[in-house]
Amino acid sequence: MFHAAQQAAATARFGGIAARGVIDVVDPSTRAGAARLAEGGTWFVRATFEGDCVAWRMAEVVADDATPAGAPWEGPDPARWSTSLDADGYRSGVRAVRAAVHEGDVYQANLCRVLAAPLAPAGGEPDAAALDARLAAGNPSPYGGHLHVPADQLLPDGRPVPPAWVVPASPELFLSLDDGVLRSAPIKGTAATATGLTPKDEAENIMITDLVRNDLHRVCTPGTVRVEKLLDVEEHPGLAHLVTTVAGELLPGAGWDDILAATFPPASVSGAPKRAALDLIAALEPVPRGPYCGAFGWIDADARRALLGVGIRTFWWEAGVLRFGTGAGITWGSDPDGEWRETELKAVRLVGLASVPARLRTTTEDR
Repeated sequence: MFHAAQQAAATARFGGIAARGVIDVVDPSTRAGAARLAEGGTWFVRATFEGDCVAWRMAEVVADDATPAGAPWEGPDPARWSTSLDADGYRSGVRAVRAAVHEGDVYQANLCRVLAAPLAPAGGEPDAAALDARLAAGNPSPYGGHLHVPADQLLPDGRPVPPAWVVPASPELFLSLDDGVLRSAPIKGTAATATGLTPKDEAENIMITDLVRNDLHRVCTPGTVRVEKLLDVEEHPGLAHLVTTVAGELLPGAGWDDILAATFPPASVSGAPKRAALDLIAALEPVPRGPYCGAFGWIDADARRALLGVGIRTFWWEAGVLRFGTGAGITWGSDPDGEWRETELKAVRLVGLASVPARLRTTTEDR
């Protein structure tokens, strides 16, 4: 893999690929951007929940399945984290979603909050590769990685490059494309252990699975969309999830603008019906989600392959602040206290890893 501390050039890692340097930038959600992306190259993609989508074509790309190694990570003070919704505010939001379910406006909606802590390193920008390595060692995840495009980068033709700083430790597949097959694997249902998963979790997963099937039907050949695995239990550090895998044969000629228009934002982090759930989320959540609950990964235009994770369990940094999102799917059967505890469960391990100062970590790990 490329040297993790090389701040001058953009670096990225995800799904068995490491990359460095940027030679082009497009918005793949537009017709023009998707057409240019399709001309070739490997592109790292970051889409925010609100729909800001950017793909950076990387100059150097290598296969890399090794556990990342990087410089020591210097995280924020553990006592400095704040939340966009406190416990009372979040419980109130849960009750509002339940009221919307009672009125028939939605069947389910994902309610999230954003944690934030000041982080302003003396060198300018924190090292995303260092946090990536820290999380990979302490909380390995199938869709973890990083993208760090420092500010003030220029393309070879002189155009400015949009900056990016995102480090996901996501367990969830948003989309994969391989040999013409488009797949998605929504997670709904979370507990500390598999024995804690409930019938409410199963019902919520099936509800979102139907939404994913409908999304894929918009860009897949009729009759090919199918559920490959239903209510699989996946275990991750400190968490167990219910996961369903849905697949279909991509329509000939469908571009990434078509795919994203049909499927974004991910069903598991919005709700059902999707449009009504998004309107409810906008009314209840006081701050934007940004890269959290968006999408992150790569598109290999030459091989016609792609791998994109849902941007959950994700850190992002900008303007001297490190952020992390956490949330839960709310249905009529939701208990406000239980949903608040679920948001804490999803955050505690990763925020703890990101907050531990490097000097303390070295002392502890050397024992």
